[in-house]
Amino acid sequence: MIGQYTRRKVTNYLMLTLCGLATLAAIAILLLVVGYTAVNGLPYLNLEFITQTARPLGEPGGGMRNEIIGTLILVGLASAIGLPVGLLAGSFLAEYGDGRVGTAVRLVADVLTGVPSVVIGIFVYIIMVRSMGTFSALSGGVALAIIMLPIVARTTEEMMRLIPATYREAALALGISRWRTIISVVIPGAMTGIVTGSMLAVARITGETAPLIFTALGNRFGFSGLLNPIAAMPLQIWRYATSAYDTWHQQAWAASFLLVIFVLFINISVRWLTARRYGYTR
Repeated sequence: MIGQYTRRKVTNYLMLTLCGLATLAAIAILLLVVGYTAVNGLPYLNLEFITQTARPLGEPGGGMRNEIIGTLILVGLASAIGLPVGLLAGSFLAEYGDGRVGTAVRLVADVLTGVPSVVIGIFVYIIMVRSMGTFSALSGGVALAIIMLPIVARTTEEMMRLIPATYREAALALGISRWRTIISVVIPGAMTGIVTGSMLAVARITGETAPLIFTALGNRFGFSGLLNPIAAMPLQIWRYATSAYDTWHQQAWAASFLLVIFVLFINISVRWLTARRYGYTR
């Protein structure tokens, strides 16, 4: 009996130690990425970088104003497309997804989550870019929306399923229709989780490069319409990082650091919203 108790304590300490080491490794990797990006990019991140456009090779200075604006436009387009569709799909899976149709939709969402982003870029290129005859901001937004859609849908489903069934039953007992119950009772109760998942989906697509190569292409002259190519920070980082010029490498590091800060801001905002809703700060 004593030997069994000792063995359990040793196993418990061993697993706690392994969990602690894994946590430290994850934190170390995060700090290494953020720190290395900050060391290389922060010295070149200034007001001119944010407010000025890119300059020809050989001219000092310049920035990524057009690329920053283009990234915000692409993320906004993707959110305008992906968030409503994902919310509706997640609501369907949570409330009506017990049959074969729900199982099929859930399977498609799970598979779509694991599809490489470059494949989605090629798919949108074939469907939209070739049919339209031009690269465009719209096709880039659609590609990013496809990436974020399954994340929003599955998060919405899980958050809505956490709402107790008694809430639905109480609303139905008062004579409220099923659809009205979902809109007025279930979704508001799960809103914090839905917003959290949506913001994480936005952070997921912010740094995507491969889909934009096949859809948005890039444009050094600023935004000229949804049906024309558009600049984006991930595209410019990729082009500058693969070049042979030190000045472009410096701007690529500065843009990378700016993207990291943006993603960190989104994640910190998610933690803050969750802490306010549930009253903890872990």
